[in-house]
Amino acid sequence: MIDIRRFEDLGHFENEWLNANYHFSFSGYRDPARMGAGALRVWNDDTIQPGTGFPPHGHENMEIITYVRKGAITHKDSLGNQGRTEAGNVQIMSAASGIQHAEWNAEPTMTQLFQLWIAPDSIGGTPSWGMREFPTQNRAGEWALFASGSGEEGSLKIRQNSKVLGAMLETGQSLDYVIDAQRHGYLVLADGEVRLNGDRLKARDGAHIYGRDTLEIEALTDAELVLVDTI
Repeated sequence: MIDIRRFEDLGHFENEWLNANYHFSFSGYRDPARMGAGALRVWNDDTIQPGTGFPPHGHENMEIITYVRKGAITHKDSLGNQGRTEAGNVQIMSAASGIQHAEWNAEPTMTQLFQLWIAPDSIGGTPSWGMREFPTQNRAGEWALFASGSGEEGSLKIRQNSKVLGAMLETGQSLDYVIDAQRHGYLVLADGEVRLNGDRLKARDGAHIYGRDTLEIEALTDAELVLVDTI
């Protein structure tokens, strides 16, 4: 089954510096039908104004993956980590037993990103942070593994039997992905238009896939995709 979640139907929050759209229940947005997709609990589509961001705050027992779509995000945490993640690249933070961090847009232009939260396979443990570059040419017409429980293919390691992947397609290109019928998939189109198993997806639409083996994706325009495959 494929459950399409149109961008215009997502939960929404906006203030003077943040425009946030929620694929699943988050913060003040609650929808009992949208509580996550397996271990994937949060998928936020955030636009952050220049010189603003999230002040220091805490997390625990969550794997937090950030895919930057435009601009860059700067990170600083209580472990002493500090880094800047540019568009097309990924950072992960394993909150584990607890971590304080701040995230802000230090750029002169707005930053757009996807932030995903995946529940870990066990609670506690040592928190960590990491970042990796993913050049677009390395995912042109094929899937690149951004994060995984195994750390295979040089991916960022997370504490769950999940995969976070990305791909770039040119108009007319097709790409498949096999999801075990017992697992969940969640696909979001960062940019462009595609046809997913016959359904048309526009930029920033999402699709929850479950009980299905093969995804068949055809690019109707140049497109950028992010996919989670999880228990």
